[in-house]
Amino acid sequence: MSESSAAVSELEILEAADMILEADYPIALTGAGMSVESGIPPFRGPGGLWTKNGEPPMNGFQIFMADPKRAWEARLARQHDELYAPLRTARFNPGHQALVELEQMGVLRFVITQNIDDLHRQAGQQELAEIHGNWSLIRCLECGSRYPWDTVSLAVLPPRCGKCGGLMKSDTVAFGEPIPPDVLKLCAERSALADLVILVGTSATVYPAAGFALQVKERGGRMIEINLYESELTAQCDISLRGGSAVMMPRLTAVLAKKRRAAMA
Repeated sequence: MSESSAAVSELEILEAADMILEADYPIALTGAGMSVESGIPPFRGPGGLWTKNGEPPMNGFQIFMADPKRAWEARLARQHDELYAPLRTARFNPGHQALVELEQMGVLRFVITQNIDDLHRQAGQQELAEIHGNWSLIRCLECGSRYPWDTVSLAVLPPRCGKCGGLMKSDTVAFGEPIPPDVLKLCAERSALADLVILVGTSATVYPAAGFALQVKERGGRMIEINLYESELTAQCDISLRGGSAVMMPRLTAVLAKKRRAAMA
């Protein structure tokens, strides 16, 4: 357990648990901090891929559309690079499992993740929107259908959708690419119902994901932060639990479960 995680008192955990139980429709917004705890390198900050190698082109989607075949060839050549090799071996951590437990308890109603790593799905999260896509899927740009990579033939590039014949690309959202409308609609609908949002491992500064969390707060809802570091939103949070999600989420979930059992006894 990290020093910061250990410093969070049981009183703070109890206060956060009470706040969540008082809410009618709690949701969570998760970010790169959760991925890092599963061994996936971040993009920004110390040791980040973009910090070391420079940021990718800000017009990645336009580059793809200009020459999809060449873009696919470049993507396939990166199968085992610094980003994709860790994604292949990463496993969900206790923070992911705790969020699934909260969903199964009927406490947590929805998760919006900014992560592309597929770990929430692997852990068993059902009510989920991957706002930046999922690295393990291929998406049709015409009809929006998604397919696991191993079900799509890449013998001819670029691949075409088996349902509508449309052009397909990796489901991960490139710079310059609009968020897929089905995901954006789902996030908007669910966050509009929320009266509490738990920020887990995210600074909540990347839009439009951050906007959904801020809208909950602006409507008078509450915001709980679980993060190793202070963020730009810490001052706006009702409670800020300083620590990693793999430690703090199980602590919080255990208290919530105990309180629910006591209430039903």
